[in-house]
Amino acid sequence: MALHGRYLLPQVKKDLTRKMVFVSGPRQVGKTTMARALPGGKTGYLTWDDAEDRERILRQQLPSSTLWIFDELHKYRQWRNYLKGLYDKRRARQRILVTGSGRLDFYRFGGDSLQGRYHLLRLHPLSVAELRLKSQADLGDLLTLGGFPEPFWRSSEVEARRWSRDYRTRLIREDVADLERLNDLGHLELLMLRLPDLTGSPLSINAVREDLQVAHKTVANWLDVLERLYAIFRLSPFGAPRIRAVKKEQKHYHWDWTLVQAPGARFENLVASHLLKWVHFRQDTEGRDVDLRYFRDHDRREVDFVVVEGRTPVLMVECKLDDAPVDPGLRYLKTRFPACDAWQIHAKGTKDYQTAEGIRVAPAVTLLETLA
Repeated sequence: MALHGRYLLPQVKKDLTRKMVFVSGPRQVGKTTMARALPGGKTGYLTWDDAEDRERILRQQLPSSTLWIFDELHKYRQWRNYLKGLYDKRRARQRILVTGSGRLDFYRFGGDSLQGRYHLLRLHPLSVAELRLKSQADLGDLLTLGGFPEPFWRSSEVEARRWSRDYRTRLIREDVADLERLNDLGHLELLMLRLPDLTGSPLSINAVREDLQVAHKTVANWLDVLERLYAIFRLSPFGAPRIRAVKKEQKHYHWDWTLVQAPGARFENLVASHLLKWVHFRQDTEGRDVDLRYFRDHDRREVDFVVVEGRTPVLMVECKLDDAPVDPGLRYLKTRFPACDAWQIHAKGTKDYQTAEGIRVAPAVTLLETLA
């Protein structure tokens, strides 16, 4: 199960020859390790979180390396104008890589002065395809340990739980404090504790508001903050003229799926993460108009995930913890879009077959290993 460099590394090298490259993603997902593995990465690395490096950045006393790596620079309010100046005045063959644990496409503070000067790439946790896992047992390890490199490579469930707890605390006490103007971090931490129990179901902001005894607008803002900082991601429903789909309710999932305790919901979260990783890679490297949605109609028929390209579904996936009959919602949606690939995958079952209408029922690794 050896890993020789992260999956984004070839694309980063390619894009650096053309423009600046921004690599964003959750904290501790491996951005710094990947960046420092580039030629010149060790000598060209500067982080805003280090006082000495911060002074060098502000004084523009930069390394002599042909690669400059700026980590967490988006915590500097003028970071985009700073980079624009460096990029426009850079010497020939100078490369600039920027990494950050917040959504770098959001933290622009008053306009995108860097338009046309950078490529944005999003780094995701480890996955079945990246690790080249082949068995359901290996999938079980990934489900238990999570996809973040440190707890996964330690191979200890106890250490993974400790890491996850510390991770959640640091996210709120450090990243939120650095990047967002929020005062009530205690209630935000309560929200983070509550959200895993609601994973995979349409999220009612009003119900959460009543639980926490805060305003609707406050909860909505907190959810936006958690999404910007790669704590959660949300999926909108898929709708088409020929189906009576719901229009507004969103589902949420966690980048660290080990926060989700219910086995079925955790497995669904893992699959959501894998599909989002595939979608983001196609968006970032190929410019494709793909998106990850879910399906739910007014008759309560549901399909966990629908990948759409343009307005057309190209993949629908239903998740089951064990062997189970084909879900009626999946059958319904497949009849509406017969050309769309349809899968029902399971984490612990043994069945592998295809139905007459073309639905593939299979172990999860069979599908997930193709999402490279």
